[in-house]
Amino acid sequence: MARAVAERCRATHTHCDTEALADALLVASELTTNAMLHGGGVTAFQVDVSGPGVRLSVSDRSDELPVVVPLADRQGRRRPGGHGWPIVCRLARDVRVSDLPAGGKCITAVVPLS
Repeated sequence: MARAVAERCRATHTHCDTEALADALLVASELTTNAMLHGGGVTAFQVDVSGPGVRLSVSDRSDELPVVVPLADRQGRRRPGGHGWPIVCRLARDVRVSDLPAGGKCITAVVPLS
């Protein structure tokens, strides 16, 4: 994905710094991991360089919306996981969740390139 985004940035003369590309890769990784762990698997994946950002769209089989889960249990013990959705929301400029006509959902996140 990094190479594809870098190539599209060059082709469209869009500035893309290393940190922004790393953020886009992290968001893509979190969205696909969440789709595999919680959404019944990835059914579609799309990357587009759009203006000053990278638009990442990941579809899965689940109709359930992403949620923020507490990082600790009731006794205050830290539990593994639960960081993905907050990371996506923090790094992306725009995050949208839409229902798919045949079931499931598509999450689209736009990560700024600069």
